[in-house]
Amino acid sequence: MTDELIAQRKDDHVRLAVEQQHDHSGRNQFDEVTFVHHALAGIDRPDVSLATTFAGISWQVPLYINAMTGGSVNTGVINRNLAIAARETGVPIASGSMSAYFKDPSCAGTFSVLREENPDGFVLANINATASVEKALRAVDLLQANALQIHINTVQETVMPEGDRSFASWVPQIEKIAAAVDVPVIVKEVGFGLSRETVLLLKDLGVRVADLGGRGGTDFARIENGRRRLGDYAYLEGWGLSTAACLLDAQDVGLPVLASGGVRNPLDVARALALGASGVGASGSFLRTVQDEGVEALVAQLTTWLDQLAAMMTMLGARTPADLTRCDLLISGGLRSFCADRGIETRHFAQRSARAAATDELTGTTR
Repeated sequence: MTDELIAQRKDDHVRLAVEQQHDHSGRNQFDEVTFVHHALAGIDRPDVSLATTFAGISWQVPLYINAMTGGSVNTGVINRNLAIAARETGVPIASGSMSAYFKDPSCAGTFSVLREENPDGFVLANINATASVEKALRAVDLLQANALQIHINTVQETVMPEGDRSFASWVPQIEKIAAAVDVPVIVKEVGFGLSRETVLLLKDLGVRVADLGGRGGTDFARIENGRRRLGDYAYLEGWGLSTAACLLDAQDVGLPVLASGGVRNPLDVARALALGASGVGASGSFLRTVQDEGVEALVAQLTTWLDQLAAMMTMLGARTPADLTRCDLLISGGLRSFCADRGIETRHFAQRSARAAATDELTGTTR
């Protein structure tokens, strides 16, 4: 594929992703997760901290701008604006896939702008599972990255007209990269979800964190089908596991998980944290804002999300993001059916606060 075609594909992805955001129905399985309201659970706002720590990583906030783009002039401008917003709000940020940079080093600036505009922030480089160890090291070096994302996307590649059709090498290659780089490796799906079995395999491969990347947000099967002349893969739209389902499936796997995919608002962030995520990422909503309204609007959106998340934590009595896992939840609808079929007990989620309080009393913990 020529450099010009690669740049065109990156621009197509942005255009189609924004179109999806504009015509999104608005509902997903996060709506089947409900907090049990306890009217006297609230605490004082100054006692709430948004800081989160996992796998040796410390973030000021549990929200991050997840992988989007890079590789063309237009996407370089988008990355610049995203980086400015990340800098102004203290939110971590991930680059889009850096495959274009490996094929055409002249587009390096469309990625390195993430670090140039955000010199002290937490930046994640992003590569695919076919990248060599040498390319992984180059990606980390270009962005002076604090962590490395490896995205896995068999469904997208299958529908992509020029996509990969060979996936057997991905598992051993992920293991090689995880062993070779000196920053934490995070493996993420691009919107089709990671099952419990996959997360356990990633743990065995030496991966430090799994970004569950579930269904509910940008649908890359739909995007790639929109690039096909006949649009003949429409039946794969909606494939995969929702982010909420992935979080429930990954309970107690012994590997920190991040939640992304279908995160629409601060309530979804709180829901994901309550289901066990160490951090929560969004892409589509932030892309739409920065494209339609500009960088100042994105700074305002991120600031609002963080402020409202802290307000909900105050109301729920959660001093830290991790404390949200002590809150009582009701699981309903198709998500409850998924849990039944996967052998996941849901009743205990509705009784967590009492058990947590009993444990505190037993251990003499004061909160």
